[in-house]
Amino acid sequence: MPVFYTIKFIFRLIGISCLILTASPTFANNNAQFIAKDHIVIDLKSGVEWLRCSVGQRWNGTECVGNIVKLNQEMSVQAISLANEQLGGSWRLPTREELENIVCHKCNRPKIDTSIFPNTPAEPYWTGEQNQYSPRHIWSVNFFTGHTYGRFMPFQDLVIRLVRDR
Repeated sequence: MPVFYTIKFIFRLIGISCLILTASPTFANNNAQFIAKDHIVIDLKSGVEWLRCSVGQRWNGTECVGNIVKLNQEMSVQAISLANEQLGGSWRLPTREELENIVCHKCNRPKIDTSIFPNTPAEPYWTGEQNQYSPRHIWSVNFFTGHTYGRFMPFQDLVIRLVRDR
């Protein structure tokens, strides 16, 4: 069970995310798709709330700090369970569409608004969706290119950003 304890440690690192600070919300760009308040980002386009930091990082009040941990699909289930336990709510992997909606095509690498999602690596992120055209693969969104790929196997380790419904 070392993987379970590693994931539990990761979520203790982001345990500071449980603190609800009284900072004012931040609106990104002119279209105001996002409202950022502390460790949570409200996505008005998708109607979901994102954890501002990737799994392994924690929000320190101004940025995401710590080492990102890449997980396979099986380990992501354990990470989600711990997030739900420690942060409350129903956290999950995003759908393909939800993750595509936070891609910023006009941004330099990484292809994401780093004022809202700071220290995001320019790498692929897991979705929770199986590729219907190739069922042994899972969809991912790559923040290096901004493109979606359906070619990763569930046992591969990718970065994760958790989301929950509003």
